[in-house]
Amino acid sequence: MTNISTPFPCAIDRAALKRNLQRARRIAPNIGATDFLAREVDRRMQERLDYVRLAPQSILDLGCGEGGHALAALQTRYPTAACLGIDAEASLLSAETPGFFLAADAERLPFAANSFDLVWANLLLPWLSDPIAMLQEAMRVLKSGGLLMFSALGHDTLRELRAGFSDDYAHTQAFIDLHDLGDLLLDAGFVDPVVDMEMLTLTYANLDALIAELRAAAATCVMRTRRKSLAGRGVRTRLAAHFEKLRASREDGRLPVSAEIVYAHAWKSSGDREQGTGDSMVSVAPIRFMGIR
Repeated sequence: MTNISTPFPCAIDRAALKRNLQRARRIAPNIGATDFLAREVDRRMQERLDYVRLAPQSILDLGCGEGGHALAALQTRYPTAACLGIDAEASLLSAETPGFFLAADAERLPFAANSFDLVWANLLLPWLSDPIAMLQEAMRVLKSGGLLMFSALGHDTLRELRAGFSDDYAHTQAFIDLHDLGDLLLDAGFVDPVVDMEMLTLTYANLDALIAELRAAAATCVMRTRRKSLAGRGVRTRLAAHFEKLRASREDGRLPVSAEIVYAHAWKSSGDREQGTGDSMVSVAPIRFMGIR
């Protein structure tokens, strides 16, 4: 495979991620049903398939999580397709999860080359140690003329939270810059990459509500450069004061938090699909959500 250097840090503490998932399951037994942002982004990504000419007979969902919600919708859209979901965390693939699922790593897929017509991944990139490997593996397992379609969290996600700290630790995941994705897809061998984004503003009653939701979705920071020790009371006080300033600037009196959602798709070249001739997706104008709860 091509050796591509990543333009953003991605030193993930896998053990910490596993602990977060276990904690999240204690908070909410069905993580997939409670992570409203992932469900909403998946719905919007499914809508983008309306603008893509594709009749897949085999579909792979990378990082399917608990519940298999994306595959259920994909199966409805493509009723004759064979659908398979994988997740690196085997505990998420419970007996209650419908469909065909397998515990596997998106960075080292246990499938033969040229196996799938559509590879799908919703908000998976921030939780990978090597996102480049995922793109390369997707290229390998796609059939000629197959489609990779995924969403990611962009650089401005949780920017309000990061701005509330004054140290050198990581306090959120390393989110990719929108402008890097097209190049990464081309470097991985894909053609006709299409990337667009929308900025969502989520609002919360208070800081505790924000932190509780991040924990319930297993979305707290697991970067190796995060603070390993407990933050002092002064850190929490400064963070709360920072958000209070943001609250004061809003008419609804709620705490704003940004989520930059990046959508991308690209094709594996085939004899009848040359670079520059692929289908295009409609870019969505930025949408502002106020107080999604």
